[in-house]
Amino acid sequence: MGKRDRLSDDEIAGFVAAHPGWTRTGERIERSYSFPDYRTGVGFAMRVALLAERRDHHPDMILSWGRVQVAWSTHDAGGLTALDLELAELTDGLNAT
Repeated sequence: MGKRDRLSDDEIAGFVAAHPGWTRTGERIERSYSFPDYRTGVGFAMRVALLAERRDHHPDMILSWGRVQVAWSTHDAGGLTALDLELAELTDGLNAT
């Protein structure tokens, strides 16, 4: 099974259960991150954008004051893939730095 093959509901549920903050909404996983100010949120959003460019896989993001919402999905596969879960974990790592 490749990184861009659609995952089963059980695989997605297992990921969400093991990764606090991530939720499944339809055919995507999403998480909101909080920041003390706008500038810090923008910096995080830029790090996510650079990660996405390197991997040629781009999330939907909503940036607002003190908050960034990130949603991963593989549109070509019509749902969630291993690549989405991998990038969600890497996104969490970007927030830790």
